[in-house]
Amino acid sequence: MRNQSIRIAVLLAALLLASTSASAADGWPQFRGGGEQRGIASSVLPEQLAPVWIFEIADGVEATAAIVDGTVYVAGLNGTLYALGLDDGKLRWAYEGGEEIKSSPLVADGSVYFGDEYGKFHAVDAATGKVRWVLETDAAISGSANIAGDRIFFGSYDNSLYSVSPKDGKKLWSVETQGYVHGAPAIANGRVISSGCDGVLRFLDVDNGDILESVELGSYVAASAAAAEGRVFVGTFDGQVLAVDMASAKQVWEYKPQDREFPFYASVAVTAERVIAAGRDKRVYGLDPKTGKEVWKLALPARIDASPVVSGDRVFIADKAGQLLSLALADGKERWRFETGDAFSASPAIADGRLVISTEGGTVYSFAGVAE
Repeated sequence: MRNQSIRIAVLLAALLLASTSASAADGWPQFRGGGEQRGIASSVLPEQLAPVWIFEIADGVEATAAIVDGTVYVAGLNGTLYALGLDDGKLRWAYEGGEEIKSSPLVADGSVYFGDEYGKFHAVDAATGKVRWVLETDAAISGSANIAGDRIFFGSYDNSLYSVSPKDGKKLWSVETQGYVHGAPAIANGRVISSGCDGVLRFLDVDNGDILESVELGSYVAASAAAAEGRVFVGTFDGQVLAVDMASAKQVWEYKPQDREFPFYASVAVTAERVIAAGRDKRVYGLDPKTGKEVWKLALPARIDASPVVSGDRVFIADKAGQLLSLALADGKERWRFETGDAFSASPAIADGRLVISTEGGTVYSFAGVAE
């Protein structure tokens, strides 16, 4: 009944679809939208949204979609990567990798890159879905990849951070850590910035992997770090949000809720005005990026593992209760809500006037603006 009701709503929304396409292709090619992993979309969505198509994936979805050149790339726990038309949701091709995929795809230079739970890192032709190469590591690759020039970077549960050639998958360097590397590395100022489950934030040379600086965070970290305005921002499993100065590799501030200690599994979104952190304590926090001072907070009915994404003056949040909301960036007030009844682990992907997000049950939604 739920899916039937959703399909009816999709058909009605399609009839009301407003002209919301971006003036130019603005893309969401990777997990947090760009190399610095700030979680900011260049596409500004309308106030009111509705689903215009859905696509079902067996066994569910945890990975965030990528959107490039009118195509949505989304990976399923059934081991398959799908390419869908952004306008209509129709299947263009499917690549069967064979193992669960939790790694959000990276799209660059005509290829799609992602890891799987067996430890294989795949490169697939973005136009056809044909495999280009596969590199094997020694454990699961759950985090997403990043790219800078002629190098791709990703972490593995074999406790290593890798740099490989996008052309042929040749390993250029690897760095061993003391714990799983779950989060995606950020790229900023010619450095690879990686937070790991060993509680260390590392700044590495892009070219050779030399560790330039390391910062003890004092806690297990699963989230991906975000780089902005000369600082790195990351949440920890001890319920902290930390800011580290890139030049000095020193902690600038720490925020920790006074009344709760729950993990920040989701990655933060960072703008000039706000750091948005969403936690397993069922709250969303708006912090001052300069001082770490709490500006606002909002309680939701369920924990939040999906990372927040900013579009214009709003931030989009998805929780384990199946709610997708937009909140005012300035004060956290709710502006829009859609309820699916199915939990979210995947984060929103926003590009070309669309928001694409998938549920743990395997429903891929594409939202667009509707006439009011």
